[in-house]
Amino acid sequence: MPGERTTVTSDSLLSAEGPAQRRAIAKAITLLESTRADHRAQADELLTALLPHTGQSFRLGISGVPGVGKSTFIETLGLLLIDKGHRVAVLTIDPSSSVSGGSILGDKTRMERLSVHERAYIRPSPSSGTLGGVAEKTREAMLVCEAAGYDIVIVETVGVGQSETAVAGMTDMFVLMQLPNAGDDLQAIKKGVMELADLVVINKADLDKDAATRAQAQITSALRLFGHQGNPDHVHAMHDAYNGAEVRFWLPRVMQLSALAGTGVDAFWDSVTQFKALQAGNGKLVKRREKQSLSWMWERIDAGLKHAFRHHPQVREMLPQLTRQVVEGTLPASAAARTLLAIAAGQI
Repeated sequence: MPGERTTVTSDSLLSAEGPAQRRAIAKAITLLESTRADHRAQADELLTALLPHTGQSFRLGISGVPGVGKSTFIETLGLLLIDKGHRVAVLTIDPSSSVSGGSILGDKTRMERLSVHERAYIRPSPSSGTLGGVAEKTREAMLVCEAAGYDIVIVETVGVGQSETAVAGMTDMFVLMQLPNAGDDLQAIKKGVMELADLVVINKADLDKDAATRAQAQITSALRLFGHQGNPDHVHAMHDAYNGAEVRFWLPRVMQLSALAGTGVDAFWDSVTQFKALQAGNGKLVKRREKQSLSWMWERIDAGLKHAFRHHPQVREMLPQLTRQVVEGTLPASAAARTLLAIAAGQI
C-alpha cells in the first residue's frame, strides 16, 4: 500500500553478514528501482545514511559485443579476486525488449560458480530502455554494494556502440572486450568507445592466435593515435607547466587472454592494479569520481524534469491535441514543443 515502510535499513546492510546481508542488499536495490514516490523517498533516506560508508571500492566497467565472453571472463576474474581476499559485486545489465519491455536476466545462470560464492554478489537488472546500456539505478546500486563491504564492483553493460559509453562515466576503469577476428568491424567503434577504453582485452585468443595478434596490433595502433590526439588522460607522460616536473598518465594497452582456459587473467588484474596505483598517485582517480558525481546529479535532474513535465496536469491535457496536430502536419513539432514547455513553466 502507498506509504508502507520497507524493512531494509542501513543497519541491516552494515552489520548483517552472509545470507542476511545479501537479502538486505537485494531489498535495497529493489527499493531503489521502484518508481513509487514513497519508495523513492525511503531510497533517498537510505542512500544518505549509507554514503559515509561508500567510496572505498574499485569500480570496474566491462563492455563488449554479445558473444565476446563477458560473463565467462567476469566469473573467472571474480573467482581469482576472491582467492586474493576480495569481495566482489557484479551488476549486470540486460537489454529490455522494445516490444514487451521484458529482459532475460540470465547472467546469474551463466556465472554458476561465482553466483553461489559467499563472497560474491550478482545482481542482474533490465536496462529498461535507458541509453548507454546501463540501468537507471546502477550508480545507486554500486553505493549499496560498497557500503555492504564489497571492495570490487564490476559493471557489465550490453553491447558496444556510441550509446554504450555510459559505463565509462560511472566507473574507475573502463575495459573493452573484443574478439580476435573482429577485423574491419573495429572501424565502426574506434572513435566511439575505443578512445574511452582504459584497457582493451582480446578474449578467446586461443581460438585463432594469428587473428588475435593482428587484432592486437591494429587496436594498439589506434590507441596510440588517441593517446596523442584524443583523451589527455591517455598520454604516457606530460610535464607540469609550472615546475617542469614529469606527471605520468596511463597509456591504454591491449592484451590477449582466454577466460575459458583461464590464461592471461592474472596479467589482466596486474594491469588493473597498475592503473589504479598510477591514477590514485596522480590524482586523476579522485577527479574522475568528482566529475562522475556531478554528472550523476545532472542526469537525475534531467530525468526528474522530464518526469515532472510528462505528469504536469495541463501538459497531459493538451498533449493529445498537439500530438494529433503534429501527426496531421498542421502544427510544426517545434511549435508544439515550445507550447508544451511554456504550459509546464506556467507561462500559458
